[in-house]
Amino acid sequence: MNSPNDDTTHFGYKTVAAGDKADMVRGVFDSVASRYDLMNDLMSAGLHRLWKRYTIDQAALRPGNIVLDLAGGTGDLARVFAAKVGDQGHVVLADINAAMLQQGRRRLVDAGITGNVTIAQVDAQKLPFEDSTFDCITMAFGLRNVTDKDAALASMFRVLRPGGKAMILEFSRPAEAIQPAYDLYSFKVLPTLGRFIADDPDSYQYLAESIRMHPDQETLKSMMEAAGFERCRFRNMAAGIVALHIGHRI
Repeated sequence: MNSPNDDTTHFGYKTVAAGDKADMVRGVFDSVASRYDLMNDLMSAGLHRLWKRYTIDQAALRPGNIVLDLAGGTGDLARVFAAKVGDQGHVVLADINAAMLQQGRRRLVDAGITGNVTIAQVDAQKLPFEDSTFDCITMAFGLRNVTDKDAALASMFRVLRPGGKAMILEFSRPAEAIQPAYDLYSFKVLPTLGRFIADDPDSYQYLAESIRMHPDQETLKSMMEAAGFERCRFRNMAAGIVALHIGHRI
């Protein structure tokens, strides 16, 4: 969902030309790629692993399934998915950022996973796959960085098979009771961690701001329904700091 002027969009709290955002986001993730998983552990006290484990459980993959892991970056979901779908299935680890995919490729090779995983550098807004290709599509902590979220959801719906489901794990709108503490952490602690761990406070400032600009739970659910998904629902985790949205193509 862009700003009212379709020629502009948000990059964190900044208003920028819509055509510039992808390159600006790419710069952020080029900067943080080598320390991305370490920073996630520090930022979430390891909770991101539990949130992803819940997503994996809800995916309920079976041998032979074809899976698209969008914004899959360092490949932590793809590694688990590859084991679940087996030799008869396939996983596409996809991301728009080459530096993140390099990390993912290295980790897959280190884990001995090569035969049933393809790595693809793609734009979620214009997925280069045939209609009705995938049984399941996941996107963990990536949708908020997409310039045109409606276009990405429509593209995901197009490449999903009837009977398949899309799963979007993303930071969301926390409960009001914890909002002050959450703001303090996001705008004071997080950039400080970025400075000392990744030598990049500005990128982590952007990440905090991008979370605030992302649609809340009900808005994202409505956006998925508008894209064609049915039986849409979400599950809040950590008092709404994170939500898993699930939609089906019937």
